[in-house]
Amino acid sequence: MKKMLALIVLLYSAGAFAQSAPPAADDGGGKPPAPARVKPHNTASRSIAEKLQDCLTLDDGTKDRLDCYDAIIPPKPKPKPPAAKGVMDCRFIQEQDERLVCFNGFAESIPKFSRR
Repeated sequence: MKKMLALIVLLYSAGAFAQSAPPAADDGGGKPPAPARVKPHNTASRSIAEKLQDCLTLDDGTKDRLDCYDAIIPPKPKPKPPAAKGVMDCRFIQEQDERLVCFNGFAESIPKFSRR
């Protein structure tokens, strides 16, 4: 009976060990799998300026370009918005065409930097 109990404990331990060990890579060469590739430019780490410049690639004067700007800086229309002193002030303009012109003015004046 003790031998049977010892055998069960041994098999149970071996099964637990086998489940906790990482699976072996079997690609013929015994090498572990390559790590997953990471995208070089994460959109979350990009600045607002870079995102606004990306909107400039869309056709000028279109709803698509305005939607692109609005996705970056959501509109918060005011009945009598102040004169825009910065790109964030464009969101207060109610009229879509005027808001688009406001965003274009600031986005086009952003200096373009190259990433290395």
